[in-house]
Amino acid sequence: MVEKSAQESLEAVGDPKHAARATRSAGRKMRSLLLDAASPLFRERGLSGTAITDIAAAADAFPSQITYYFRTKEALFVECACRDLLYLARATEQAALKARTPGEYTRALAETVTASDSIAFFAEALTLTRRRQDLAPLVERTIERLHSEGARAYAGQVARHGWRSLRAPDDSSRRFWAVAIGIILEGCAMGRSPEALCAEMLCVLGEQAKSSSDTGRLRLVDEHNASSHQNEGEGHDSASHAGP
Repeated sequence: MVEKSAQESLEAVGDPKHAARATRSAGRKMRSLLLDAASPLFRERGLSGTAITDIAAAADAFPSQITYYFRTKEALFVECACRDLLYLARATEQAALKARTPGEYTRALAETVTASDSIAFFAEALTLTRRRQDLAPLVERTIERLHSEGARAYAGQVARHGWRSLRAPDDSSRRFWAVAIGIILEGCAMGRSPEALCAEMLCVLGEQAKSSSDTGRLRLVDEHNASSHQNEGEGHDSASHAGP
């Protein structure tokens, strides 16, 4: 059995496909380690204040590995910011899963995004891509994924609870993130608290959907109004046709 295992190991090592898979797996792991190490440094010190040697030391790697996997520090910065934004989107979706009403859902989304600095971090990446157009495709793919996954999550919540959305899911997702980015950037520049940012977001977003109970109440009100108008009309007709 031992001889057989040893022989299988030797065959696996000699298999080019296995070697390629192992290389890809090791490469993905190293890229992830470098991103994990670089992200907090970039957030704390910014792009100019973070050296490649600092990132390598934090990841227990060599500086040459950073240039091998990312080419430049700027490319690493943008990828960190894009990844962190998508992590924030996932955390936002998770936080909103417990919401039972459209209002609770919107509040959970707003509280989660305003409690993080990921949007401000991503904004720095957006500014950087103005000078480095070669990095723009990654930002474009990130924004597309942000909107598509946001629309999917919102549509799922609407269907799950039987809500009536006031806008199409894709429109709601794009509007939410546009409002979030705008308010958070402005708030960061003015030193506003997360609570203040959340309150402003809720004010701007307003109502996004109506719950089934709200829809039922609206239907009852409409039916009541329609019945009242009908009765008034019948009364008016009777009065107009009545003799003296």
